[in-house]
Amino acid sequence: KAENVSSYPVDQDPGVLSVKQIYHYYKQRSVKTEIMGASFRSIDQVLGLAGCDLLTVAPNLLAELEQDTREVQLQLSEKQAQASSEQLFDTLDRESFKALLEHDLMAFQLLQSGIDGFIKAREQLSTLLRQSFGYDAEIQA
Repeated sequence: KAENVSSYPVDQDPGVLSVKQIYHYYKQRSVKTEIMGASFRSIDQVLGLAGCDLLTVAPNLLAELEQDTREVQLQLSEKQAQASSEQLFDTLDRESFKALLEHDLMAFQLLQSGIDGFIKAREQLSTLLRQSFGYDAEIQA
């Protein structure tokens, strides 16, 4: 199990920092991709990634955000990333990425947890769609 990441200040949150690093890496190199933050446990984490290409936010956190009165400050932008002189890596091959990921246990656990969550949600959606269209009855017959 991952540690309780909600105990971290947002500027030190391992998940937020990981997404920011990934965002900057790809945007600095003008790679045509979209970066998505997910598996948020607090609205501070969501706000810590304001400006990220995509965010998946649970309904309970959306409700909290709706009630929150803070002004949202842009945290990520392609222009800002490209203007930054901070280069995380000159090159990053598969083995280097794997070594870095394994070195950061929190990022590894959060990534795996996120992937597992998406797989489970995909399986649930598939089951619901099969049931909605009556395919489960045909398979069981």
